[in-house]
Amino acid sequence: MKNLLILATALIFPAFPVSAADLNDAEIAGIVVAANEVDIEAGRYAQTKSTNEEVKAYAHRMVGEHTDVNESAKKLVSKLGIKPEETTTSLGLKAEGKANLIKFRVLDGENFDKSYISEEIELHRKVIDVVDKKLLPSAKNEELKAMLKQVRPSLVSHLEHAQKVQGMLTGNR
Repeated sequence: MKNLLILATALIFPAFPVSAADLNDAEIAGIVVAANEVDIEAGRYAQTKSTNEEVKAYAHRMVGEHTDVNESAKKLVSKLGIKPEETTTSLGLKAEGKANLIKFRVLDGENFDKSYISEEIELHRKVIDVVDKKLLPSAKNEELKAMLKQVRPSLVSHLEHAQKVQGMLTGNR
């Protein structure tokens, strides 16, 4: 289940510039690895920046699960003989991740917590949508497809967890 999380996370990029027919398995793998790395980096930063225990726990979960998924995804692509390829999407994900970190650096306390959790909600909504509409239809390898299908419940769980934390931050428990 964690293996698919990485693939789904890669799809969160808001301006997914290619159609499903344009993606090959190596490009999907490249997007997945980039997305996971971006979420790991944001989670690590949130673990050190936040003073809210719920936000820190969420960030810890994201770092741990995305690290596990990234390792599993890398093993799968190695087994399949696929070398992840960079695309404008994977490069865009990396740029978006860096931009978020810059934005996060100027925020403190509750403003940081709310911004980080809001970004996580948006990211997971987009990832679920991209998995359903772009990655699954594009994947040619059955193991890669199976991984994508398997990760969806984890993505939904991450989204629900982030929404719960957001409710706590805004007083809507």
